[in-house]
Amino acid sequence: MTFLDLAKKRSAVRQFDRRKVEREKLLTILEAGRVAPTACNYQPQKILVLETSESLAKLRSGNKYIYESPLALIVCANLSQSWKHYYDGRDSAQTDVGIVTTHMMLAATDLGLGSLWVHGFEPENVRRDFNIPAHLDIINILLIGYPDGPTASADRHNSLRKPLQETVILESF
Repeated sequence: MTFLDLAKKRSAVRQFDRRKVEREKLLTILEAGRVAPTACNYQPQKILVLETSESLAKLRSGNKYIYESPLALIVCANLSQSWKHYYDGRDSAQTDVGIVTTHMMLAATDLGLGSLWVHGFEPENVRRDFNIPAHLDIINILLIGYPDGPTASADRHNSLRKPLQETVILESF
């Protein structure tokens, strides 16, 4: 499978079956995140792995968009370890963690798993429930598991995505 085939195959999964994600697959997903590029290679990501039914139930409690999955990765950034842009001080943490999460999401797809990138959650509930230190910014949650049912067709991009001419500008605006 080419990279473009993999990217088109990936889709948001909201219904997972009950099978646990095998340890080898989890480690492959985490390794994909580990090797993801970050600004100046500072690697500010911290990833909390939730696999037990108790932890996953606690995560779903009070968080509307956390669907039932056998695995959740809470992806955080250590803001004291992220690169700051020297022109305007802009922090690279969210971009870095976005790249890390994308690598893990695509690795999950490559392994036959489904995933859902969740940004709609109550960060203070998550922080409290999992003892996440104050110096870590909770950026997103990645739900992972085997899809329960068919996933979206890779061909959907032909009709759901804007054509390149609408998003790409050559040389100057």
